[in-house]
Amino acid sequence: MRPSAVKGTYDILPDDQPRWRALLRTTARVLGRAGVDEITTPVFEHREVFDKSVGESADLVVQKEMYTFEDRGGRWLTLRPEFTAGVLRAFIEHGMHTWPTPVKLWSAGPAFRAENVQRGRFRQFHQVNCELVGSASALLDAEAIALLVDTFTALGLPGVHVKVGSVGDPEDRERYNAYLREALVPQQQALSEASRERLRLNPLRILDSKDAGDQALLAPLARPLDMLAHAAREHFDAVTDTLSAWGVPFELDASIVRGLDYYRRTAFEVHHAGIGAQSALGGGGRYDGLVANLGGPDVPGIGWAFGIERVLDALEGEGVALPARERALAYLVALDQEAVAEVAQLARSLRAEHRVEHGYVARNPGKGLRDADRSGARVAVLRGSREREAGAVVVKDLRTGEQLVVALDDLAEHLRVVASEAPTADGIPTTGGGVAR
Repeated sequence: MRPSAVKGTYDILPDDQPRWRALLRTTARVLGRAGVDEITTPVFEHREVFDKSVGESADLVVQKEMYTFEDRGGRWLTLRPEFTAGVLRAFIEHGMHTWPTPVKLWSAGPAFRAENVQRGRFRQFHQVNCELVGSASALLDAEAIALLVDTFTALGLPGVHVKVGSVGDPEDRERYNAYLREALVPQQQALSEASRERLRLNPLRILDSKDAGDQALLAPLARPLDMLAHAAREHFDAVTDTLSAWGVPFELDASIVRGLDYYRRTAFEVHHAGIGAQSALGGGGRYDGLVANLGGPDVPGIGWAFGIERVLDALEGEGVALPARERALAYLVALDQEAVAEVAQLARSLRAEHRVEHGYVARNPGKGLRDADRSGARVAVLRGSREREAGAVVVKDLRTGEQLVVALDDLAEHLRVVASEAPTADGIPTTGGGVAR
C-alpha cells in the first residue's frame, strides 16, 4: 500500500492485490464452512441508521468521526464507519428474521472515520465483518470468538491474544456507570478532557482511556466484570467454559468495554503485539436489542470485525509468506514491424492457458530482452524475419540464459513444460550473451 494524495487514504498497488485476495479467500473458506454467507451492503446509508445504532450516549469520538453529507436530493447520508448497522438494516428490510436461525452473514470492504492518522489507522480503511443473528445462546458467543480465531489461524498468523470480558446487561451497565460517576465526579478535574466528556455521557468508556492520569484514577476501582448480575455472569461463565472445552486460548479481561451503546454481555478483542502500541486487530460483542432499535423484531445477535490493513501488517511483521503478484510466463518480442501484429495475435492464443505479455513496437534483440526482463516474465519469445522464414521463434529463459529455437506449432506445448517446471535459478534474470539467430 502507498499513501495517496488524500491524507488518511492509500492506493492498493498491483503488488499488494494478491495478499488482499488471499486474505479474503481464506476468510470466505473458514466462515463458509461454518455456514456464514457473504452479504454486500452499500458504502453509504441514511444517517438515521447510524444515529439509531450508535446511541445518544455513545463515545463522542465515534460520533465526530462519521462522514455525513447532504446529497442533491436533500437526503442526509453517512459513509459507513462500521458494518453492523448496515448489515442489520438489510437483515430487517429483506425479512431475514424469517430464515432459519441463527442467520450468519459476513462482509468485507471499506469503512470511513475522520480520525487521527497513524500506523494501522486510516480515514478510509477496510474490514472483514461477521454477524450471527437470532440466538441468545452463549454457544453462539463462543462460536463467534472461535471463528475469529480460526480465521487468523488459517491465515498463519502466530502470536494472537484473545481477551474476553462482559459489559453485562443494560441494568449492569447503568449500575456501573452510576458507580463510576460517584467515584470520579469528585476527581473529574484530574481526568483528561476526553474522559471528562465521557464521564458525562458514557462513563464506561473511560476504561478505554490511554491517558496515564486517567488510568491512575481507575486503578483502585472495580471493573464491569466484577459487578455483573447473576444472569449476565451465568452467561459469561457458559461462554468461557465452552471456549475452554474447544481449546480456544483466551484470557479474561475485566476492563474490556465496547465503544457503542448497543453492546450487551460478551465483549472480546484480539491483539497482536507486532503491530505496535495500538495492538488490537479486531473485536466485537453481543448486541441484543440493536435490531429492535433499528426498527426490526427484537432478536439478539453477536458480531465482530477485524481491520484488513492491520492483519496484513501483522502477517508481514511475522514473516508469513503471502502470495506475490503473478508475473507473465512469456513476454513476446517483435524484432521487426511485421512481427508486431504477429506477436499480438500469438499472445491472444496463448492466453487461453497462461499469462502472456508482448511488445507493441519493433525492438532490437537487446532492448526487447530488457523489456521482457522488466516485465518479470519467465521466458522471452522473439520473432523476426529469420524466425518467420523458419516458421519458428527463439525462446530464451530469462533466469538461466538458456535459449533454443522452437517451431511455432510447438510453442504452446513448450510453454506448458516451462510452466510445469519450478524456477531453477536464484531469481535473478540473466539476459546477457545476445540471441542466437
